[in-house]
Amino acid sequence: MGFSCGIVGLPNVGKSTIFNALSKAQNAESANYPFCTIDPNRGVVPVPDDRMDFIVEHVKPRSIVPTTVEFVDIAGLVKGASKGEGRGNQFLTHIRQVEAVAHVVRCFESTEIVHVENGVNPARDIDIINTELLISDMDILERALIKTQKASKSGDKALKRKAEIMEAMLRHAGEGRPVRRLIEENPEYEEEVREFQLITAKPVLYVANVDEDGLAEDNDHVKAVRKIAAEEGALVVKICGKTECELQELSQEDAAEYLQSLGMERSGLENLIRSGYDLLGLITFFTAGEKEVRAWTVEKGTSAQKAAGKIHSDIERGFIRAEVCSYSDFENLKSLAAAKEKGRLRLEGKEYVVQDGDIMYFRFNV
Repeated sequence: MGFSCGIVGLPNVGKSTIFNALSKAQNAESANYPFCTIDPNRGVVPVPDDRMDFIVEHVKPRSIVPTTVEFVDIAGLVKGASKGEGRGNQFLTHIRQVEAVAHVVRCFESTEIVHVENGVNPARDIDIINTELLISDMDILERALIKTQKASKSGDKALKRKAEIMEAMLRHAGEGRPVRRLIEENPEYEEEVREFQLITAKPVLYVANVDEDGLAEDNDHVKAVRKIAAEEGALVVKICGKTECELQELSQEDAAEYLQSLGMERSGLENLIRSGYDLLGLITFFTAGEKEVRAWTVEKGTSAQKAAGKIHSDIERGFIRAEVCSYSDFENLKSLAAAKEKGRLRLEGKEYVVQDGDIMYFRFNV
């Protein structure tokens, strides 16, 4: 799997509509009232990748296995969610398990869709959600700190250090700043607090939900979201939930024409997934043969031996060499046999750093 992403936001900002479009499952009820989503909806989405389509076209395998992204749709949060308002705590626990957070912000006006705060204001809406997430994290840190401080009285230096880090994080969060910013400044802190699964320690992607008019050019609401994201070092993806739902009803050819008519190169789904990969520092490599073409997700900087472990631990343990063809070479030559003939199929050792789009075959012995 590529990564898991929790979708958060106020009620009626379009979270479930976007989830329905992204997952194609249509299993998250969309309704014009708060809390229509009670339990977290989960959708596993194949990652769109033109490179994989090209490889499949020329290799013609019997089986195709794309990598996937899991989206978890969390019910809308409101003021006081961290204290249980609107079933808040019940929902907040669900997003502690994901790797990234997609914060959906309503960036369109409508007299037909009510807003829980009686008006569209992205800065205010973002602040409400971020505040609730911070308070929730602070509650967890405060409880854990008491236990850690008590245990550190035994003289354990590691526990004392951990308590100091937790105190620093509490001060940071108390100033209204997400924990991830402190971790960016002090990367060594991450390992110490990983067990608490702090929500504000996770990377965030803002999803500006616009109407069709907002797709071509940023409206004032989207500009406000971009300003906030820039200050936080976060990414922004603009999506029209209605358009994404319509795209899922079309054939691939008709969808491409529809996107072109809107002046868009890619769907909101593809933009969201690509941004998620960038946010988490992930890349894709492929294995390809007549039996199967499969995509695999690893972190940037992963060695060939570690990448082999994504397939099976035995391959990592018995790693000998990796046969590697870059995607650009495959695109030019259109077959692995031609790549081998032209000397573009390389043998690499265990320390080779996997590049995005590499097509790999692992030699191993156990």
